Amino acid sequence: MTDARGFAAFPPQRAGARFATSWWGRAWVKAMEDTSLDQVLLRKGRAYAKTGQVGPITVSPGRIAAVTESEYDTVVRVEQLGDAAWERFLDQVAAKSGHIAALLDRDMPHDLVEAAEDAAVPLLPAVGDLEPECSCPDWGHPCKHAAALCYQASWLLDADPFVLLLMRGRGERELLEALQGRQAPAPPGVAVGMLAVEAFAAGVPALPEPPPLDVAFAPPVLDPAPGVDVAALAVLTASAAWRARQLLLHGRLPELSEYQDRVRLAAEHDLDLGLEAAVRAWRYGGADGLEVLEHAWTPPRQDLARAQALLAAGWEGEHPPAVESWRNRWTLGPLQLRYGRDGRWYPFTRVEGEWWPAGPPERDPAALVSA
Repeated sequence: MTDARGFAAFPPQRAGARFATSWWGRAWVKAMEDTSLDQVLLRKGRAYAKTGQVGPITVSPGRIAAVTESEYDTVVRVEQLGDAAWERFLDQVAAKSGHIAALLDRDMPHDLVEAAEDAAVPLLPAVGDLEPECSCPDWGHPCKHAAALCYQASWLLDADPFVLLLMRGRGERELLEALQGRQAPAPPGVAVGMLAVEAFAAGVPALPEPPPLDVAFAPPVLDPAPGVDVAALAVLTASAAWRARQLLLHGRLPELSEYQDRVRLAAEHDLDLGLEAAVRAWRYGGADGLEVLEHAWTPPRQDLARAQALLAAGWEGEHPPAVESWRNRWTLGPLQLRYGRDGRWYPFTRVEGEWWPAGPPERDPAALVSA
C-alpha cells in the first residue's frame, strides 16, 4: 500500500489570502463547493482555514484528514481509481514525454487530464466525489471544519499535483516506478535516473557551439501556401531570431509587455499597425524611448539641476533659452526635451499640435538644443 504523506499545519494567513491558484486546485475547490448545501458554512470554512487552527494534514489513498479545534477528527474521503483505470492513466502519461516532465515540475497538464477523461479515468473530482466527515456536532455537509480542510488541501494541490494522484490511490514513487517500464530505452551507457552530468559523461553527444553573433539575420524564402500568411510568418521568424540573439548576448530576454513587443515588431519590420509615434519612439530609444513618449514622471531634483547647468554651459548665445518645465518635460519654443528614466534626454517636435519623437537621445540636453 502507498505510504501516507504528512504536511505541517498552515500558519494563520492574511485576510486576503487566496485558495487554489492552479487550475486543478480550483477544480478541487469547485467540486467541494458544488457539493455543499450551505453557503454560510462555506464562508465560515474559508475564514476558519486561514486561522491556523487546522492541525497537520495527512493525505493517503482515498482520504485526507486533520484534527481541528476542540480535537475534532475531520476527514474528507475521495473515491480511488481501480487498477484498470491506473493502467489507462499510465498509458496516457507515457504517450507524451512532456507529461512526465510536467508532473515532475509539479504541473498538471490540461491535455493529460483531458486524455485521461477520454480514457474513462476521472482525475479531478466532480460533484459528489468528496465525502466529508467530522466528529463535531454540526450537521453541515460539509461542516466548517471539513470545508476548511478542503480549502487548505487546495494549497497542497497547488504545490504538488502528486497529492491529487495520492488521494486517487497511488503516490509519486509508485507511479514513477510504473512509468519506467513504459519509457523508451535510454541511450547506451545511460541509466534511468542518472544525473544529467553523468549522462553526458557517458557519451551523450555535446550540444553544438552557438552560432557567431556577428552573422546578420537572413530571412527565409517562403513560398505562398493556402491558409498561410507568408509575410506574418517571416516577421515571426525574424522575431524569434532576435529573441535568440538576445539570449546569447545577455543570457535573458528583455521584459517587454505585449504592447511593447507589438511596437517593437512594427518598428523593426515596417508594419502598419497605427502606432506611428510609438514606432518612431522605439526606433530612437527602444523601450525607454516608448516610456518617455507615453508617460510623465518626476525626476530627482539633483538630476534636473545638473541638466540646467549643462544647458546653461552649453548655450552659445548671450542668454540661455527660456524653459517651460513640467515634471520631466522641458519645452523650449518649438522643441521639447523629455528626461527618461535611463538618464537621457529625448527631443520632441510638434506635428499637427502633438509632440512627436524627433531624434536619438543625449545625456547632455545642450547637445539637442544646439543641434
